[in-house]
Amino acid sequence: MTALTPATLADANALSDFSNAAFTATFGHIYDPADLAFFLSTWNPPEKLRAQIADPDWAIMLVRGENGDIIGYAKMGPLEFDLPPEQPTDDAVELHQIYLAEAAKGSGVAGALMDWGIAWARERASTLYLTVFTDNPRAQAVYRRYGFYDVGRNEFRVGNHVDEDRFFRLDL
Repeated sequence: MTALTPATLADANALSDFSNAAFTATFGHIYDPADLAFFLSTWNPPEKLRAQIADPDWAIMLVRGENGDIIGYAKMGPLEFDLPPEQPTDDAVELHQIYLAEAAKGSGVAGALMDWGIAWARERASTLYLTVFTDNPRAQAVYRRYGFYDVGRNEFRVGNHVDEDRFFRLDL
């Protein structure tokens, strides 16, 4: 596995392309093409990624393949969703995204990114949250192995389509 490297402003375009391709490869078959196109246009555009890369409250870690292309990434930052009412929001951060190229799955890349993300969160917070698609048991199993547990329902909107996600929490 290639080393983890922090994203730089120069990575924003490639990261935007990679994140859109990874999301589409995993979930694109679920959505109407117009809903998917709208979602992808607002989800991780380069200008949004540049702002997050420059903001000290955010961190994006990349893994590159042998040819230098991005094969995985994790994005950490402040909470951006409404938690169930019984969940605390003080001193909490979010694992916003962790995506891998298909060829990187099962290679240890996900574990390296998870270890980095949890360490990043521990330096800043006492609680780490994420959301995960209800119909993604593989991701849920990975998160549970790290000690995350389900704390409630979340709606995830892709255009006019609404999926059910689950909030997962890790006490740090």
